[in-house]
Amino acid sequence: MLCKRTYKNQITIPKKVMEKFDGVEYFEASVVDGVIVLMPVEVKPLNGKSLERIRAKISGLGISADDITRAVAWSRSRKARNLG
Repeated sequence: MLCKRTYKNQITIPKKVMEKFDGVEYFEASVVDGVIVLMPVEVKPLNGKSLERIRAKISGLGISADDITRAVAWSRSRKARNLG
């Protein structure tokens, strides 16, 4: 089946193909020997203990909520988009 890449680098997967992946929302994309491979991924929410460990690691690195806010603002800025 033919797929087309849009100007925003999006590809629409034909309905007949996606019917085989009912309920799958996310796919891991990779390239193997010049072929695009999509693997279904099940996303599981983190439990409270995992979030606590992540927050402790961020805190231990000295990263503040303000640092994260500035990083997000920078990544959304025109300057950051022009670097990529």
